[in-house]
Amino acid sequence: MFPKNAWYVACTPDEIDAGPLGRKICGESIAFYRGDEKRVAALEDFCPHRGAPLSLGRVCEGKLVCGYHGLSMGCDGKTVSMPGQRVRGFPAIRTFPVEERYGFVWVWPGDAALADKALIPHQEWFDNDAWAFGGGLFHIACDYRLMIDNLMDLTHETYVHSNSIGQKEIDEVPCKTQVDGNQVVTSRFMENIEAPPFWKMALRGNGLADDVAVDRWQICRFTPPASVMIEVGVAHAGHGGYNASAEHKVYSVVVDFMTPETDTSIHYFWGMARKFKPEDQALTDSIREGQGKIFSEDLQMLELQQRNLLDHPERALLMLNIDAGGVQSRKILDRMMAAEHALVATSGDAA
Repeated sequence: MFPKNAWYVACTPDEIDAGPLGRKICGESIAFYRGDEKRVAALEDFCPHRGAPLSLGRVCEGKLVCGYHGLSMGCDGKTVSMPGQRVRGFPAIRTFPVEERYGFVWVWPGDAALADKALIPHQEWFDNDAWAFGGGLFHIACDYRLMIDNLMDLTHETYVHSNSIGQKEIDEVPCKTQVDGNQVVTSRFMENIEAPPFWKMALRGNGLADDVAVDRWQICRFTPPASVMIEVGVAHAGHGGYNASAEHKVYSVVVDFMTPETDTSIHYFWGMARKFKPEDQALTDSIREGQGKIFSEDLQMLELQQRNLLDHPERALLMLNIDAGGVQSRKILDRMMAAEHALVATSGDAA
């Protein structure tokens, strides 16, 4: 249900600073850690001695040492040593292409020969003095595609997030969906409306009046396999909306990475990159707290939606015009998975 020949966010660097981390990505149990010269490494989370999880061990001199009997593993998946034993003849375990970039650790769970670091999506906001970023991680018991559907159709905000970012104008203003190669863009522009509570807080944080009419925008960009970047913000009405100059608006990008754990569970890395008052750490903390509450409201809905779908696999779901972003995103994923399966089948025939 998910392509494996792709880069996924596996964790944040701080999660492996103190020791190894075990995490399942696309059905693969992987141990992440800092190996030689503190470079990130990723091994199959399986000790070749007795099958213990290597992630329960420790890192010593760049080697991952199993916490069961002390077997030491190299970053290349080969056994190095074990107290009182000869283990260098053990077969190597699987390694995974891994890269630390843009404030995340990325992993390629598929065919290592196909991993191209140039395919990791660029993040303009990272290490950029004009931007500030704050985010977090949720574990959600749902298919990653349900979260993509959720983010590519923001009409749910009126109902799920009625006390923070929802408002009736989201229902009233139609959205537009475009497909550009492997990217899907859904956009909505609302003019001369009242800012909802979250955006009033953001306006105040940028030193702008929060009691005047605003223009609001939502531009959702899906990039496969599981990334949705959403340009969001408000500007005082009459100053150009999305194109208003910086002194009249608050502009941000909601950062969303949905990493499949299994067919029905995900690691959801979320955050907001803000292009105003980047030096204000208190504002960053306040926005992160507010955004965390908003996303936690999605969690229950998605998990119970997933349970309903599992309980009733025979039920056909209705498709409306507001679903176009999610539908087009799924078509791209279907093509990716079909191509991947065809490649595997061809490789098997050749063998």
